[in-house]
Amino acid sequence: MGLYDLSAKLNNGRNKKLADYKGKVLLIVNSASKCGFTPQYEGLQSLYAKYKDRGLEVLGFPCDQFGHQEPGSDDEIKSFCQVNYGVDFPLFSKIEVNGDDAHPLYKFLKSEKGGLLGDSIKWNFTKFLVDKKGNVVERFAPTTPPTAIEPQIEKLLGKQ
Repeated sequence: MGLYDLSAKLNNGRNKKLADYKGKVLLIVNSASKCGFTPQYEGLQSLYAKYKDRGLEVLGFPCDQFGHQEPGSDDEIKSFCQVNYGVDFPLFSKIEVNGDDAHPLYKFLKSEKGGLLGDSIKWNFTKFLVDKKGNVVERFAPTTPPTAIEPQIEKLLGKQ
């Protein structure tokens, strides 16, 4: 089973096949609205705005598994992200990224790129970079600012 065999529920409740993103570079991130890393939404949105026309998609997956830092409903999360950070990249319904109820996407991502201290996601804003063929290229710690990923994104997008 690969990335493009999976699907996830968008923030608006509609199911989205990840196969719809074939040929795109993906930056997939588990996010939270009340986290010390929440300002990274700004950098994620900046990358999306700069590179979406060249084939980058940023996919946000809100998660409440770390310190109850994403307590809101899907509507509240979307509103928070739009009002505070101008987010217009795709946001998905709140999911779990670890444990028995972890979303299949995150089971896949972790199996492809484990962390330094085991495969589990350690905190909000862990980021996975996926190439145009659906291969997980790199995993970035929550402390890695989105701007630091820009050179790898540019390389995967190729020449303009």
